Amino acid sequence: MADHLQAVVAALQALPLAAQVAVAVGSTLVLAVCLRLLKHTVLRGSAPPVEEGIPFIGGLLKFSKGPLPLMEEMYKKHGEVFTIPLVHKNMTFVIGPHASPHFFNATDDKMSQTEVYNFNVPTFGKGVVYDVDQRVRSEQFRFVADALRTAKLRTYVPAFKQEAEEYFSKWGDTGVVDLMQTFSDLIILTASRTLLGREVRENMFKEVADLYHDLDDGMRPISVLFPYLPTEYHRKRDAAREALRAIFAKIITARRANNVKEDDILQVLIDSRYKNVYGGRATNDSEITGLLIAILFAGQHTSSVTSSWTGYRMLSNRKWFEAAQEEQRRVMREHGDKLDMEVLNSMDTLHLNIQEALRMNPPLLLVMRYAKEAFKVTTSQGKTYTVPKGHIVAASPTFSHRLPHIFNNADAYEPDRFLPPREEDKPIPFSYIGFGGGRHGCMGQNFAYLQIKTIWSVLLRNFDFELLDPVPEPNYTSMVIMPKPCRVRFTRKKLQV
Repeated sequence: MADHLQAVVAALQALPLAAQVAVAVGSTLVLAVCLRLLKHTVLRGSAPPVEEGIPFIGGLLKFSKGPLPLMEEMYKKHGEVFTIPLVHKNMTFVIGPHASPHFFNATDDKMSQTEVYNFNVPTFGKGVVYDVDQRVRSEQFRFVADALRTAKLRTYVPAFKQEAEEYFSKWGDTGVVDLMQTFSDLIILTASRTLLGREVRENMFKEVADLYHDLDDGMRPISVLFPYLPTEYHRKRDAAREALRAIFAKIITARRANNVKEDDILQVLIDSRYKNVYGGRATNDSEITGLLIAILFAGQHTSSVTSSWTGYRMLSNRKWFEAAQEEQRRVMREHGDKLDMEVLNSMDTLHLNIQEALRMNPPLLLVMRYAKEAFKVTTSQGKTYTVPKGHIVAASPTFSHRLPHIFNNADAYEPDRFLPPREEDKPIPFSYIGFGGGRHGCMGQNFAYLQIKTIWSVLLRNFDFELLDPVPEPNYTSMVIMPKPCRVRFTRKKLQV
């Protein structure tokens, strides 16, 4: 054996230097591939099944074709829990309500948002949300929660109604529109009045809307991996954020100097003070701007997307559109033209339509966390896996909402699935995650429902609609899953009570 080894060494030494280097590199690569295969198979232990294909780059190639096709393929092969290696990182998917409780319930010291969402820092700014530790972030989220309490929500409804009525009053007797574009235009108006402030809405809306566009346009898929890459999009993003900070600094200074108080989210943030950090000081201009931007990003696209899908789904299922019209007749008989928080909350049929549209077409394909410690997960089939520390963990509202063992006839639009006796979202927690769930459920859920109900109430009372194209396909290439273009004809028609 020793003689054979000496002969091999002698043969290698006799090779030219270039050939020796090639043999060494090749041997190292073969060894690395073998070790990687062992790690993902024999040495995997209780970790989730791993599928990579071509070593080192196979997982990334699969992911680059789109997360949805990847999940469909892996779910068929491996079920609710599986891992995809992405070069130097591993992403573990937990699909469906049985596999995801730890994902939604764990505290940030166990399942962290910071490591997977810190690409937002250049957009939101330093010192807020994903650029601060959990203690600070918890207090900042408290500020936002204060702005979304019931008493404050009640004051926002008149602004929703005013903006919707003014916007649709400019429509003619008939015409053709794209709902996504329509609601994108409208919801930035309602956001300006209720979130950014009266000063912005009345005096500088176009300027701020243009800056927001540059900020939004700077959020590209490449930004997730390289948020500081010196691209033209990122340059405009950074300039827009600084310009917005300067605008809000002037508004904040003027309000404080004149002791002016407004009923908007900006005012709540101006009046907010830390309790357990920063010596109890008030929020500063940069923090207020960053939180406003974060709230706008969280709500503007998601509300316009959900408003659009609600319309498309109702119009392609006319019985549910007509049921929503009949509900408006009932409400108008009882309350006249009044639209306030109590009236909107009584619209159960419209609520079900929105809820089912959000089940079928949630705005987010993936939500993610970073596992700071290993944890166990058990599937609906009783298989238990240990997800290793350091994995990126992903749940999917889009995929989970179409699981046939959770939602009967899952590809059909059936808003009554949420009513007794079906109540398909109730038996297992986290079956319905249109607004997330657990510790990080969306704080703006009630705000969104009130906003969308107000908009559709105004439309149902004043127009009839006809879908001219098939229900649009979702655009899975965008950061937020929007519907592709689709034409809708409107006809001005006062709803007869």
